[in-house]
Amino acid sequence: MIVFPGVSSSQVRYQYPSGGGVPMKKAILLFLLTVFSAALIAETVTLEYWMWDPSIKDKVEKAIAKFEETHPNIKVNLTVMEPKNYWPKMRTLAFTKKLPDVFNMSSGYLEEWAKNKFLLDLTDYVENDLDKDKFFFNLFEAGKRISGTDRYYAIPFALVVTVLYYNKDAFDEAGIPYPDENWTWDDFLDAAKRLTKDKDGDGEIDQWGFWFYGRYAHVESWIYANGGRLINRENMRFEPDENALEALKFLVSLVKEHKVAPMPKEMKGIRQQDVFPRGLAAMWVDGSWNIENNRRIIGDKFRWGIAPVPVGPHGSKDVAYGWPDFVAISATTKHPKEAWEFARFIAGEGLTLDMYMAGKIPSYKALTMSEEFDEVGKQPAEKGKVLRELASRKLLNSFTMGWSEWRGYGAAESMGLNGLIDAVLNGEMTFDEMLDQAYKNVNRVLKRYYK
Repeated sequence: MIVFPGVSSSQVRYQYPSGGGVPMKKAILLFLLTVFSAALIAETVTLEYWMWDPSIKDKVEKAIAKFEETHPNIKVNLTVMEPKNYWPKMRTLAFTKKLPDVFNMSSGYLEEWAKNKFLLDLTDYVENDLDKDKFFFNLFEAGKRISGTDRYYAIPFALVVTVLYYNKDAFDEAGIPYPDENWTWDDFLDAAKRLTKDKDGDGEIDQWGFWFYGRYAHVESWIYANGGRLINRENMRFEPDENALEALKFLVSLVKEHKVAPMPKEMKGIRQQDVFPRGLAAMWVDGSWNIENNRRIIGDKFRWGIAPVPVGPHGSKDVAYGWPDFVAISATTKHPKEAWEFARFIAGEGLTLDMYMAGKIPSYKALTMSEEFDEVGKQPAEKGKVLRELASRKLLNSFTMGWSEWRGYGAAESMGLNGLIDAVLNGEMTFDEMLDQAYKNVNRVLKRYYK
């Protein structure tokens, strides 16, 4: 009997034939095929992959099938959940050390999960087993900053940034050149004044020059465009610098002094993302992910475009406010090498543009640099050019542990910093009162996470 290493005698046995049996060469060949088949079966690795977007489940399944064709020793089981159910379930799995091998990861949780050692450190893989030229590598660096470490804990597969949405028809009517990357705050303010109109002469504004409230994407976009920051990363405390305060005061002046934007309470009952597409404001700064909603509501009612957020007097055109979505690997996976192979695939070459909602930017350059990404014939016409340029910038944001609580996000939007800024805009609190309360409220949260 012959026994091969790695194959037990219970898996395969063979006695050499004698007499008039099967010819020796044929018998050995059959034996070897049996051995290798058994070894292949024995070495097959099964990975669990969880993600948060049921709308692309079929497309992800096709991508997995493609991966399995080129990696016959790896099988991937897919689990898809609605976003509202995804994180409560994932958090439970994290604390019980039962996370799937590979899973989608949010920038908002990256620092917390990295520091709690839920995520596999991918630094060696990124530095030694990744073709960096195929990705917008600045997104990897953004992930490092968000994690609060000097290590890579996730692979970015998409990016969102904030942009200035503008109504081209309104600009044309007012005789204002369209905004571009060279626009300053003075250019913006001049346009906002000329675009704020009482069209029917009833004493009520029918078209505001601009729309915003205390929302993170509405406010931080201007802070980073002015070279500012809200959080002192040295001590992890809320300490807005002079550039941030300048941006906040500028925004408040749009409502209180220049009257080119409404008080937030004046838009009560209207979804914030519907104000611009309904023609109630001629300009609006928010996430690039709103492109799809704009297309659906505006249709062909008016022409509109996007541009970078105007740069402040102390800002730089090399910076953008935005953040990636990631694919991460569990620190407890039993198959780190195979998990890396799949994570790298499903964050890059395994994806197709029809897996991305309009306004999301693939981190894999072959997709973002393609003509298909431009969506020629659809609004906004500048989509490809503007988003590509923003994707190449240094990405900054205010994410920390406890961010959703101190910032006021989702169901807690009226609370946190969001609610305080709204109170100033609505005339319920002075700027200084807001700032004093923000120091207390935000740092109370941050002190729980950063001793």
